[in-house]
Amino acid sequence: MTIRRRDLLKLAGAAALAGGAPRLARSADNSGVYDLERFGNARILHMTDTHAQLLPGYFREPSVNLGLGTMQGQPPHLVGRAFLDRFGIKPDSADAYAFTSLDFEKSAARFGKLGGFAHLKTLIDRLRNDVGPGRSLLLDGGDLWQGTGLANIMQGAHMVEAANLLGIEAMTGHWEFTYGEDALRRNLERFKGEFLAQNVYLTDEAAFNDAKAFDPATKRVFKPSMIKEIGGHRIAVIGQAFPYVPIAHPKRFTPDWTFGIRDEELQKLVDGLRNNDKVDAVVLLSHNGMDVDLKLASRVRGIDVILGGHTHDAVPQPVPVTNAGGITLVTNAGSNGKFLGVLDLEVARGRVSNVRYRLLPVFSELLKPDAAMAALIEKTRAPQAAVYAEKIATADRLLYRRDNFNGTVDQLICDGLRTQLEAEIALSPGFRWGSSFLPGQPLTMEDVLAETAITYPETYVQRMTGTQIKDALEDVCDNLFNPDPYHQQGGDMVRVGGFIYTCTPAEGIGRRISDLKLGNGRAIEAGKTYKVAGWASVNEQKGIPVWDVLARHLGGGKPPDGRNTGVTLRGVDGNPGIAG
Repeated sequence: MTIRRRDLLKLAGAAALAGGAPRLARSADNSGVYDLERFGNARILHMTDTHAQLLPGYFREPSVNLGLGTMQGQPPHLVGRAFLDRFGIKPDSADAYAFTSLDFEKSAARFGKLGGFAHLKTLIDRLRNDVGPGRSLLLDGGDLWQGTGLANIMQGAHMVEAANLLGIEAMTGHWEFTYGEDALRRNLERFKGEFLAQNVYLTDEAAFNDAKAFDPATKRVFKPSMIKEIGGHRIAVIGQAFPYVPIAHPKRFTPDWTFGIRDEELQKLVDGLRNNDKVDAVVLLSHNGMDVDLKLASRVRGIDVILGGHTHDAVPQPVPVTNAGGITLVTNAGSNGKFLGVLDLEVARGRVSNVRYRLLPVFSELLKPDAAMAALIEKTRAPQAAVYAEKIATADRLLYRRDNFNGTVDQLICDGLRTQLEAEIALSPGFRWGSSFLPGQPLTMEDVLAETAITYPETYVQRMTGTQIKDALEDVCDNLFNPDPYHQQGGDMVRVGGFIYTCTPAEGIGRRISDLKLGNGRAIEAGKTYKVAGWASVNEQKGIPVWDVLARHLGGGKPPDGRNTGVTLRGVDGNPGIAG
């Protein structure tokens, strides 16, 4: 059964301890901030959405993460001061820097970069050693293999080596699927852990043709779950891959597989683990996105904790959700290697009786890099190091991507699409991965690829009517703000260049987007056609890769053209998911 109501009082007290880390003294010798009080008898470490970021870096958290309806003012839809107040984090602190966008530039200079696999390795080893052998488990929530130029070239193979050295014992997937089945299976043959995905099935045609599957009888393509003995207790881990892979990405990458949330199948799996396998705890390793996980937790009983990913939300405390079997705790552990989730369980008499959870920022200057991981990273990067290190430009302002609407990185991409492809309008996908860069920071080809490296990077130019442009915006906006989380597919709003518009997120589909105007002030006419440039289409394209377009644009030294881009928001006054 899941955690009972009375245990929430214990949980609340324990989670409050995680609200703020001690103030940083920037020295690798002063890493006492990671001295955690011993608790429970089973420790699970969770990382997710690292997007192949092997080195420490900057990643600005969103200043706009809107929640609507019942989700307004609820995690994860809190930013800035509202976030600090909700989680008891002191302003101007190291945690405020890690978890919010407040004073980001000043704080970045003060507290430094976060993440890096060599630093993660040191922290993970320390936290595992603290509880002793056989008492911990390291899980990865997916989006491990994608996000850099090197990852694209290697099709994620080098990240398998890094994962093995890190000691990851199970993972699920999302962008991993975009390398295609052959590359995915080659990587999994070398991965020492388990790849878990209860919600990926063969199509009927693929099953008829005897396509490879973990369980041909059920048509499940991958192993759905595993049972790990930790501290003498049986802990079940279920994998939940990103449920919308063939919709969000080209179907040609996974033609034989179907995806979905599949909560009915999940319930059967949980019941079997509880009743037949007699496990003491059930953990869902999810890449659904947090809003989807919150709904799923209300519908599926028997899960103790959901360790979530995909939407890159860094949430310091679990969110309890009541369901027919009790209470399930929902977490989300951020992105880019910035955070490591630490879930300590007290397991007794066949159930979880108490929980302590902390989401630790990985301050690279407080952690001595692990020598073996540092050597692996250096060896892996060496063949491309010289090419990637070439300076293309210098950041003239803070460059970031993560926000519900246009980020400054996306503005540069849209500018490049319009100028290099001679288009009136540009559309760029609302991806949530990608590094941040401080003003004055050199920009290299490696940095360009950190914003654009996907397996379908080809650009396109096409004619679209005003009606088609509006419909495209409406479709993405409904994906982002649909009141039913099961109709949300993650990602942020499509980025635009060359025009402005008004968005009313709380309206229904077809009524959220209005007042589309070109940069010269003229209205975009419904029946008129416009030259539109874009990239990352799910339909196969033949244009040059977007990274070449962006590199040429940056190398040309043209100033940013923010005058012709932007969105006016309506109906969000006072929403704690928007700052400033």
